Amino acid sequence: MRRVEIVLMAVLLGSAPACIAQSATHTVRSLTPQAALKAAQAAMQSCAKSGFQVAVAVTDRAGTPLVMLRDRFAGPHTVDTATNKAYTALSFKTDTLAFARATMAQEAMSGIRQLPRVIAVGGGRGIESAGSLVGAIGVSGAPGGEADDVCAKAGIAAIADDLEL
Repeated sequence: MRRVEIVLMAVLLGSAPACIAQSATHTVRSLTPQAALKAAQAAMQSCAKSGFQVAVAVTDRAGTPLVMLRDRFAGPHTVDTATNKAYTALSFKTDTLAFARATMAQEAMSGIRQLPRVIAVGGGRGIESAGSLVGAIGVSGAPGGEADDVCAKAGIAAIADDLEL
């Protein structure tokens, strides 16, 4: 054998026990439906206090909706918009206000706005527990992304003590 092959085999054989010792699965955290409902209700109440009729969506860590609430006079578009704001925040691991700024027309990442389900308007926020994203919340229907974002923050604040930080 050539020297390179011998060294390669030694490296491979030396690391084999470490590979065998690793587990084939890992544990992940995800938001519960109960926590999602509590966050959605708090976000909706926050917007209602300001006189806004909104839709609120809360997703699990994969972006799949757990809860969707829509105030009776919120526009029909708000359901999909809220869900997609949560999806965007989760997918890009940033709130959608920051995402909107980072993907403006003159920015290098502006093309990312063309992807399906991506919403570059404030109101979407990730929900973290112990340093991991466990879900996301999206709010749509208030007058502007900044107002939606305030309500999304209120939803997260309502469950902050329930999340293991």
